[in-house]
Amino acid sequence: MISAHARDSFERIFRQAAEARLPLDAGDLCEIAPLAEAGLGASKDSQVVVLTISSIVFRLLLILRFDEDDSTRAYYLKDTADERHFQEVFLEICNLCCGAMNQALLRYFPDLGMSTPYVLNARCLPHLHELKPSLLSSYSVTLNGTVRLAATVCVCAHAPIDFIADTGALEETSGELELF
Repeated sequence: MISAHARDSFERIFRQAAEARLPLDAGDLCEIAPLAEAGLGASKDSQVVVLTISSIVFRLLLILRFDEDDSTRAYYLKDTADERHFQEVFLEICNLCCGAMNQALLRYFPDLGMSTPYVLNARCLPHLHELKPSLLSSYSVTLNGTVRLAATVCVCAHAPIDFIADTGALEETSGELELF
């Protein structure tokens, strides 16, 4: 139900959003590589942040797997004056990444809605096939060689989808709230 062009477009939109929003600083190295399976490398304590973008023709889940280890905490809590908890900061970053995807997809699907992020145990990842996704792509994401995340893009199509995304420039937004 999802054309090869649409698959490529969803993947390019994800990569561009991840490279722009997951690193804290523009100069930070963000390496993204395909993963064979969504749950690869997950420890029993791994968690996932789940965000949803929904339209009339599809539901997209952006799932970001993380371990709240020392390197991840240190990276996302750089500012010692920031008294927020790690999860609060990380959910905000994940929301910005999904928001960038949402903005890019709005050019082709004007009827989108986006959920607030929620956290689950990563043991739910093997059950994604129960959703009968038309597209399921997983990636390892490494920031500055030390922070290791994983991302899964899961798209469940309710109708045929075919589009070619122009990912030439990501719109700069500051994470403003959209009301529906």
